[in-house]
Amino acid sequence: MRTDSLQEFLDAAHAAFTAKVTEPQALASLSRIFSALETPGEMSDAPGARLPACAALAEATDLAKFSDPALRRFIEAFLRLEPALQWRARTGDDATAGEGFADGHANAIIAGPGGAERRTDAWLGVSLLAPGIRYPDHTHPPEETYLVLSNGEFHHGTSDWFEPGIGGTLYNSPGIVHAMRAGNAPLFACWALWAEPHLA
Repeated sequence: MRTDSLQEFLDAAHAAFTAKVTEPQALASLSRIFSALETPGEMSDAPGARLPACAALAEATDLAKFSDPALRRFIEAFLRLEPALQWRARTGDDATAGEGFADGHANAIIAGPGGAERRTDAWLGVSLLAPGIRYPDHTHPPEETYLVLSNGEFHHGTSDWFEPGIGGTLYNSPGIVHAMRAGNAPLFACWALWAEPHLA
């Protein structure tokens, strides 16, 4: 059974993504994701756990930066849920990661494999980078939509680095190479992946 804090976050995330995303492929992906999330998955009983990079979380989620009602509601709901999340470091090939990446980043899966709600069809999570940290180039089969909640730069495919800004969004088609990097402030973003077509 879902906790109230998780359901409140999912509702706030749905509202925020819907308010900000305009790209048709992303909207179609989000429709599939949030439709799937209407059916709860198995709740994790693992306790919340933070990593060193979470020291940057207070700055990244400072409510003073969020005047937009949908984004403010998202951050408020996230802060209520966050103590129950297990923050983890990325594993795998980090050849393109910037200096300090190992201790300078943290990811939390809210819904998805190993998440607060365990499921395989729709994945929803957040990534946090400390100032000056570059996330490595990576790729995955599921399509992905980002809701960006800070300043910071992204690239995907053959694009140059670009800054969506607070409330900006981007869509990663299946298999596209992408990355992100923080500038002088932490980078914080929420991502939503539709994984069902790629299940074994």
